[in-house]
Amino acid sequence: MSNKAIRNGVIAVIALAVFLSIGIGGYMVKASEVRENQDTSSLGWEKLSTMKIYFGHQSVGYNIMAGVDDLARKNEMLAINIKETNDPADFNQPVFAHSLVGRNEDPLFKINNFKEIIDSGIGNKVNIAFFKFCYVDITRETDLNSLFDSYVQAMEYLVFAYPQVTFLYVTVPVRVKPAGIKNKIRNILNISGPDLEDGLARNRFNIMMRNKYGRTGKLFDLAKYESFYAHETIDQIKQKEMFLISAYSNDGKHLNAYGREVIAGQLLLFLSSLSSKQ
Repeated sequence: MSNKAIRNGVIAVIALAVFLSIGIGGYMVKASEVRENQDTSSLGWEKLSTMKIYFGHQSVGYNIMAGVDDLARKNEMLAINIKETNDPADFNQPVFAHSLVGRNEDPLFKINNFKEIIDSGIGNKVNIAFFKFCYVDITRETDLNSLFDSYVQAMEYLVFAYPQVTFLYVTVPVRVKPAGIKNKIRNILNISGPDLEDGLARNRFNIMMRNKYGRTGKLFDLAKYESFYAHETIDQIKQKEMFLISAYSNDGKHLNAYGREVIAGQLLLFLSSLSSKQ
């Protein structure tokens, strides 16, 4: 028997074992099993509603802002003026503004576009500003060190140029961990598939973000909130590999109605704590 035949036989046996161990449907975390500790009624809504905030993003950002809108409609105390815009004229009054920034799969362009938007006049009016990368911006092929250096340089320029603005830093959103029999076989054979390698690259970039900005009080750790239930912490789990909780997404990439409210609640908590200090 050839080596190839032997290898195929081993894989077939492993596949059967995996199939029997996970069952036909496998196990999906149910939304009802997710525990939270968000008390949205106790937030400092009044102070937050007086702020001028700008958030640059792509699709996951739209998910988050939809969650902010959901919470605002459910809580009459949350009187936030939500508007999709990057026009400096719209920052003459309190606003939680957001807009597309750059284009996906081109993180350097997103960095530069965010700088351009702030330099367009928003930097002279806004209180808080931030943008986020998308999961597709960081892959196994990304030069993480070079990208991170470019990000740091751009943010340092903005902090220097606009000292009155609080610039925030955001970790890269993550995707659901690759599942299925093929990926379980890869795990058993210690073979990394492309999706998993992409995910690990995002994790490495996010670790760089935490190491650099974690103690500033200005890091919104989106990846952590997507990966851990609200009662958990990174230290408790002692886990560096972070993947999107399946209950938060319908497609393994974007936030569903449940997930977007969870993440939006965490963002509002974070922004509220910052606004109370200003």
